[in-house]
Amino acid sequence: MNKWMKTLTAALILAGLLVSCSSSSSVKLNEDINIKVIVKKQNHDFWAVVEQGAYAAEKEFGINVDYVGPASEEDISGQIRMVEVAIEEKVDAIVLAAIDYNLLVPVAEKARAAGIPVVIIDSNIKSDKMNGFVGTDNVDAGKVLGESMVAVLGTDIDIVIVSFVKGAASSNEREEGVMKIVNQHENINLIDTLYCNSDEDIAKRLTKEILEKHPEVDAFICLNAYATVGTARGVIEKGMEGEVSIIGFDSTPEEISYLEKDIIELVVVQNPFSMGYLGVKHALDAIKGIPFPRSVNTGAVVITKENMYDPENQKLVFPFVD
Repeated sequence: MNKWMKTLTAALILAGLLVSCSSSSSVKLNEDINIKVIVKKQNHDFWAVVEQGAYAAEKEFGINVDYVGPASEEDISGQIRMVEVAIEEKVDAIVLAAIDYNLLVPVAEKARAAGIPVVIIDSNIKSDKMNGFVGTDNVDAGKVLGESMVAVLGTDIDIVIVSFVKGAASSNEREEGVMKIVNQHENINLIDTLYCNSDEDIAKRLTKEILEKHPEVDAFICLNAYATVGTARGVIEKGMEGEVSIIGFDSTPEEISYLEKDIIELVVVQNPFSMGYLGVKHALDAIKGIPFPRSVNTGAVVITKENMYDPENQKLVFPFVD
């Protein structure tokens, strides 16, 4: 090999090494990636299953997940502060279940402006700047609730809707879905829509109060687990089991117990594990520039006493059982 060829070969090798070093320093290894998952509320069965999914993704992909949330779904300012902290920490991505459709927009967009991918799960926000959404199609889930109510109770009924947080996207959308069905039937009378702020005690109190004012209520249509459990407790305390029907949402152990005892007619069940898992997975995709769907519907299934033990429903109804 002549001197010129030796020089060219050495230059090519050096250039290759420089490119290799440059690319390895600009792309983080998985174990150096930090994703913050910020949910609506800690310490509840639904969010515990979301947490399971998030940590399953952490384990599978070898990344670091920090899972946080306020003590109450009314603590909007607390959740906003958690996003602010994530921005200050310069996390690699944020997975957010927003308490409020509008009020979380500025801080979420601040994260995007800082170059931090944001994937929304469960409850969307009013912004087109997020990287994606993973969750239930809540309008469709509300329609499923309404259709199930009609299938079980008919169309000549007096109902009360027990919703959760006014202003939360998932709450508004489920109400919208239920009302699409209610408005198709002139003999379905909506007595009132109540808001329990995702507090079982408030739901119980509101249930007892409405039954005292309107003993003609045929059914409560409950839009999340807190509303469903609190309403069931209120009906029990009024001694009206079997007289008043409850169409519920989600599948906490207490709800399933009431389903088995015929206190609840049926529940529409989401897939919170998939929300946590896919939220983290797509956040990692966003970090790495891997394309993924802008919106993923994790689905909703009607669970009754008759089908709750079917193999395909086991993981949805009993998520803590391997």
